[in-house]
Formats: sequence, C-alpha cells, structure tokens
Amino acid sequence: MSQPAPADAAAPGDTDRPAASAAMVALTDLHLELESAAGTVNILRGIDLAIGRGETVSVVGPSGSGKSSMMMIIAGLERPTRGRVTVAGTDLGALDEDGLALFRRQHVGIVFQNFHLIPTMTALENVAIPMEFAGRADAFDAARAMLASVGLDHRETHYPSQLSGGEQQRVALARAFAGEPDLILADEPTGNLDAATGHTIVELMFRLARERGASFMLITHDAALAARCTRQIRLQDGRIVDDGTGPAGTAETGTDGAPRRAVG
Repeated sequence: MSQPAPADAAAPGDTDRPAASAAMVALTDLHLELESAAGTVNILRGIDLAIGRGETVSVVGPSGSGKSSMMMIIAGLERPTRGRVTVAGTDLGALDEDGLALFRRQHVGIVFQNFHLIPTMTALENVAIPMEFAGRADAFDAARAMLASVGLDHRETHYPSQLSGGEQQRVALARAFAGEPDLILADEPTGNLDAATGHTIVELMFRLARERGASFMLITHDAALAARCTRQIRLQDGRIVDDGTGPAGTAETGTDGAPRRAVG
C-alpha cells in the first residue's frame, strides 16, 4: 500500500489547494447570518477554504468583509449558521461548548489586538493559567521558558498595568504558543502598537510559528505584513475573492526565510 506524502512535501503544482483531509483547517460552504432590526445580515456567504499543516496564511480585505468572523468560527468561538468546520481533524459542529473549550486548549492559540491579559495576574500567571487548566504539572516551568523565549524573563512578576503595550503583546504571544498548539490565530496583533514595537512582535510571531511547525492564520490590514505569509486570502462582502492559490500569485522568499506568495 502506498504511503501518504509527508505534510511538508510539495504537492503536484505549487498552487493546488491543500486536500481537505490533510488540511489543518477545512471550511465547506460556510455561512454566518445575524438578525438585526433591519433584517438578516449576511456576514459570511459560502466560504470554502483549506489551510495546510504548517502553512502561514494572511487574511486581508476591507473592514466588515468577514475576516474576524471567519477567525472566530475557526476558533470555535462562534457557531456558523450552516456549513462544516474541521480543524486539526475535528468537526467543530459535533462539539458542545465544553468540548469546544477543551479543543481550543489542546489545539489552538489565539492572539488578539487588545491582548486580553488578566489584569490581576502576573505575566507568569497569565502564561501558565491555560496550561494549569489543562492539568500540566510543569505549567509554571513551561511558562517561564516561554517568557524567556520572547525576552520577558525579567518581567515574570509584573502585572499587565506595569508592562508596555509591546510587552503585553509578547506575554499574549507566550500564552498563545505555550501549549504547543497546532494552529495560531492572530487578529490584527500589531494594531495597537507603534511601528518599531510592531516589527518586533511580527518577528517573534513568525519565528515561533516556524520553530514549532504550527499553522498560522494572520488577519491584517498591513499589506507588507500580509505578503510575508505563504498565501494571501482576500475577503470581500463575506466571500473569498482570492484564496492565494491562483495563477495571479507568484512565489517569493520572505525575510523570515519562508516562501511567500504575492497576489497580483
């Protein structure tokens, strides 16, 4: 019996989509509709998307195009109106709320624009707490190592209010990666940072994703940042208008050493 190709092997034709069965993320006919006083609002309109294991993908598009909503559904934080969502081989539609929380703890790390640190906990405690919930005996040792990897070993006992914006986002990155997730989701992670600090956070994100072999989905309005990913996915009015796999894309090598696709 033939053996499956390694996850990092190039498929025939560099621009082919990842097979759904081998994908880290597979969305099929995904719809999200919300009710308002003016009637039904269609947020997502039939999204089909596959993201490979270890792939770095940026999601771009105008405000209100559905980028964050799609990320929330992939994270299991929002239920689609209809369609199928499979992440790390798990059908999220089959899980209840407790099952989704356990799934996120085991497979997904999330980085938000506004950090979402617990203000009454130190940097070390913020990084350790998800691993404590997961029952890891080495939660604090792992948290210390993760803070050191983002250059904050000297800030372990500081509270979020005692940290700069860039330091808070580095704590958030450490928390997201500490559990060794299969998938990292980042929603405008540099949106509240100055340019120099944002550059530092970007370098950390790509380095950590590369070192850990995690799939990485990045929502951004920054074209230069988006171009560092292996694919750029463009949303408009709740639909994917370019999934980064068509002939318009040309492969290059990004400054992080990974191939990237510039979508023309």
